[in-house]
Amino acid sequence: MNVAILTPEVQDFINGHLKTDATTLILKGVPFNEVTVQEVVEQIEAKSKSEKKLPTWFQQPNIYFPNKLNIEQTSSEVTAHYKSKLINGKTLIDLTGGFGVDAFYFAKHFKKVTHCEWNSDLSTIVRHNYEQLEVSNITCICDDGLSYLQSSQTTFDWIYVDPSRRHDSKGKVFFLNDCVPNIPEHLVKLWSHSKNIMIKTSPLLDLTVGLSELKFVKKIHVVAVNNEVKELLWILEYGFTGEIEIKTINIKSQLVEHFDFFMNQEPAAEDHFNKPLDFLYEPNAAILKSGGFNILTSVLSVSKLHKHSHLYTSEHLLNFPGRAFEILKVIPYNKKQVKGLKIAKANITTRNFPETVQNIRNNFKIKDGGDQYLFFTTNMNNEKIVIIANKVL
Repeated sequence: MNVAILTPEVQDFINGHLKTDATTLILKGVPFNEVTVQEVVEQIEAKSKSEKKLPTWFQQPNIYFPNKLNIEQTSSEVTAHYKSKLINGKTLIDLTGGFGVDAFYFAKHFKKVTHCEWNSDLSTIVRHNYEQLEVSNITCICDDGLSYLQSSQTTFDWIYVDPSRRHDSKGKVFFLNDCVPNIPEHLVKLWSHSKNIMIKTSPLLDLTVGLSELKFVKKIHVVAVNNEVKELLWILEYGFTGEIEIKTINIKSQLVEHFDFFMNQEPAAEDHFNKPLDFLYEPNAAILKSGGFNILTSVLSVSKLHKHSHLYTSEHLLNFPGRAFEILKVIPYNKKQVKGLKIAKANITTRNFPETVQNIRNNFKIKDGGDQYLFFTTNMNNEKIVIIANKVL
């Protein structure tokens, strides 16, 4: 951490060049001797990425930013705020502290938070930023979180951990034991320091796989922002043997969509099928990730078009956690009838359908956009159909 970055003239330069191309700056250089152009560019790139993701840090003067990769990997303020409201107590330890966004929000609900980060530069940066943000109840420890626990006799009300993949070259991670720290391997040690654990994982992790690797899972939160699943939150309580609750949330700018159910309800729920009626519904991304397909028909009084289509319908407009459409017309899928629609521009979605969206656009010369929506799907009789609809505002 180069403290010269925090001098008023350097900070003014950074703030004045947030929209400047990095290559241009590198070629031109910077008018300072105490800092390099690379250090300045790193601050500019990281701060620019924080404008929407981390507005508190972006707006606070004298914040020191790490490299942009740390910003990309950290929780957004939106998701950090959500998870912080789920738990509370006197003490919490964040074993994988990173840039400290989650710990910052946990500190609003705990008397004392311990932030562990093995990277000494990042730990120093986080400590400095907490001082600027006037946070006094977070202790920054420069150490690997698990190593710190092993050398400590302290117990905590909650342990929070955000494991990351061990090998970037491996690609998608589908198992927790592929991550660092390896939570399944160290669960016994964690239980000796707390009876409550929150684990944040990538949405790439399959719920059934996660459940097979963990014990005492009480709740799973599937968190989406603007219909993109950002993270899975696993709430573990030592000794818990009850039914696991699945809580889905889709945080949008104007509203928040919730849909909750218990995992054992899904296989027990009966399928309700029907032809396309007056309204069509597409579940939000959090529900699709949760696998709560049958339970929707029981709780919300909607019918499925097909077992694998994951589209729903009703006669009357309902408050549905996802997108709602008014059905204008339904036709069989064949070249003559689709061409007969004479639609030059539309939004196209495929569900349980053999053709890709791009192939459909190419075959029928339909451009993207406009106010009309076309759903290419399969109905309850295994017939390929096209639903023409308008979005309900």
